Amino acid sequence: MTAFKTLDDLPDDLTGQRALVRVDLNLPMKDGRATDLTRVHAVAPTMLELSQRGAKVLLLAHYGRPKGERHSTMSMSEIVGELEKVVDKEVMFIPEVAGPVVEQSVGILRPGDIGLLENTRFWPGEEANDADFAEAIAANGDFYVNDAFSAAHRAHATTEGLAHHLPAYAGRAMEKELTALNAALGNPTPPVAAVVGGAKVSTKLAVLENLSRKVQHLIIGGGMANTFLAANGVNVGKSLAEHDLTDTARAIMDAADEAGCTIHLPYDVVVAKEFAANPPSVRTCNVHEVAEDEMILDVGPQAVEALGDVLKTCATLVWNGPLGAFETPPFDEATVALARIAAALTQDGSLVSVAGGGDTVAALAHAGVTDDVTYISTAGGAFLEWMEGQELPGVAALTA
Repeated sequence: MTAFKTLDDLPDDLTGQRALVRVDLNLPMKDGRATDLTRVHAVAPTMLELSQRGAKVLLLAHYGRPKGERHSTMSMSEIVGELEKVVDKEVMFIPEVAGPVVEQSVGILRPGDIGLLENTRFWPGEEANDADFAEAIAANGDFYVNDAFSAAHRAHATTEGLAHHLPAYAGRAMEKELTALNAALGNPTPPVAAVVGGAKVSTKLAVLENLSRKVQHLIIGGGMANTFLAANGVNVGKSLAEHDLTDTARAIMDAADEAGCTIHLPYDVVVAKEFAANPPSVRTCNVHEVAEDEMILDVGPQAVEALGDVLKTCATLVWNGPLGAFETPPFDEATVALARIAAALTQDGSLVSVAGGGDTVAALAHAGVTDDVTYISTAGGAFLEWMEGQELPGVAALTA
């Protein structure tokens, strides 16, 4: 990964300097209250550090999909109170993102104060990455900090464009994310294992193709494992599988073999005749013993034990997606068991483990190992595009 500047590259004393800081405050809201403040806690260190160093901190963020128009229900004014709870400071709401209103508000702010600008997506120039719009925002800043990795896959005015108008730096959350991702796939310590789960191969084709060229062990779980099993001639009964993609699955396996990557598919599985919690028909069997009226819903215990042995030989792990239908017991057992093995190896110091994706975060929390892996990304789309090997515009702009 190309080097990027961080807050450490700024002067210690930033008194009176205007910091334009892109953050992710797209919070889940219900009845005017945030139901989860994880994103605020993630970016609080950056805004507080800049504040303590004397900068006037101007926060840029989006909320929802207003499509270039103002909507009172999507105003960042709804977020101010939630933000103040976390940073324990008064936050000024500024109802614009550029122009004289922002200029006047910045003049009122004292060194160390924090201001929250209006929803950047109220203006069409944001998603269009309009250069004039970015320049107008930049006029009220002395430097730019991007602390929103979750939006880094978007080439928008405040995620990419501002970096071309002001000195650009990665915030602490962005720095932490990029360092972790670099350790997982950018410049990892081999051998590297990847766990990829999920319902459909079609949603993660690019991920599988990229990883098969970069890792030594590719562990495939979830519904997509059924497609690969079918490609190998296994009768998967009425399991979720994309039979029209079996040729694609075979091509991925051939490419992995050429690259020296071993693909691991389950050889024992947990099946049932109905997809429900603790159904009476649930049983564990060899993959070649799945009946026509059964569906594969989890990886079996023997396969999990073997996968654990694989992880014990590895130095790096990247994980995206559960091994089975983990929301429905008992089809959570494989994901929980392998997650706990990975966590134990991480705690022993023998494994660097990086995980990401909504289902993955929930699965690791369900396994009780959230605090025991090296890093968990909550970035969603940006994390997936990074796993696909794509260049993220918001990151590229920081390293230009």
